[in-house]
Amino acid sequence: MTDTSNTRPADAEAQAPRRSPLHRLMRYIPLIAPVLLWTVPCWVLLYGGQHWPLPVTPAGTALFALGLIGMPLAMARGHGRRQQDGAAIIGDTLLGVGWVLFTWSVLLGVLLRLALTVAGVGEGQDRARIVTWAVLGVTAALLAWGYAEARRVPRVRRLEVRLPRLGAGLDGIRVALITDTHYGPLDRARWSARVCETVNALEADLVCHTGDIADGTAERRRAQAAPLGTVRATRARVYVTGNHEYYSEAQGWVDLMDELGWEPLRNRHLLVERGGDTLVVAGVDDVTAEASGLAGHGAHLAGALAGADRDLPVLLLAHQPKFIDRAAAEGIDLQLSGHTHGGQIWPFHHLVRIDQPALAGLSHHGARTLLYTSRGTGFWGPPFRVFAPSEITLLVLRSPHLATSP
Repeated sequence: MTDTSNTRPADAEAQAPRRSPLHRLMRYIPLIAPVLLWTVPCWVLLYGGQHWPLPVTPAGTALFALGLIGMPLAMARGHGRRQQDGAAIIGDTLLGVGWVLFTWSVLLGVLLRLALTVAGVGEGQDRARIVTWAVLGVTAALLAWGYAEARRVPRVRRLEVRLPRLGAGLDGIRVALITDTHYGPLDRARWSARVCETVNALEADLVCHTGDIADGTAERRRAQAAPLGTVRATRARVYVTGNHEYYSEAQGWVDLMDELGWEPLRNRHLLVERGGDTLVVAGVDDVTAEASGLAGHGAHLAGALAGADRDLPVLLLAHQPKFIDRAAAEGIDLQLSGHTHGGQIWPFHHLVRIDQPALAGLSHHGARTLLYTSRGTGFWGPPFRVFAPSEITLLVLRSPHLATSP
């Protein structure tokens, strides 16, 4: 078997010239995004023909200027070297507010204004003011709803997955998936405990965490992660690293999960046996691991499968869906991933799809490989989820070799 780490740099160089203009544009988004997020709504709400009384326009402009300046500064202090949780909360919240305000300023600023014009409602100033109040109302409603969605315990999403190579003895095996818990600046220790209680109620044979446990080091977020030690599974609890672990001393998270009783599947596998049949459960480090500089970290599928019987079905844990190309090439039966958050705040999912082959749910790849992408259990950054609900997933694996049991 070939070590994938030896081929990736050459592959990346070969693919670089074929990158689309949209991929190249993504490099500059961190620079232009804050300007667009705040100047576009400012123009639509204040300078689009509303002719507000004198105190309104300068006061509103000052608020948008504070958002434009304060958001990147707060995020730099919160997520940079200083790692100040208070600053991170402010910056992340402003990012979420700015994104929702920008989205609906664009949509309603064009579509609603056009509809009012076609319908002959009011004059120019009246239509402009209607648009302003509509944008503010929709934004406020979505932010309130999105905050509640982000902070609640996720609903359980249940589905059955048929694996043609799964033996009859393993039919009905229950796999619970949590991912992207992102314990962070907002203390969610109680939320974490309730998530674990929900997982335990599923009575799963195998419980999986596919990475991005937290934003911050294991030492710093230990209290929020501690309830993971209470999770129960009849066969095994397994974990793989996500990209955010590599921003926060990944080895510390691997060690803590091991301490909490989880099996870190770092380019290795274990066997789950039942009824005379066997399932290979393998895991790989996140694809960003090789660039982290941590010795021994890297996504190596060959190492994860080393010594496994190639005739046995394989369940693979890989944080990012885009690992599916390598999984399909190896004939993996089912890959479990997270990372995308389902877009988290609509319509961010369009940007996610530029980087990932799947956004959420079950998809087919190659001759026999299935990919299940979770929308994630927690949230990253902005404490909002808009049209992208979080989830705890229960997958019941089915064998074709016997009638499906009730």
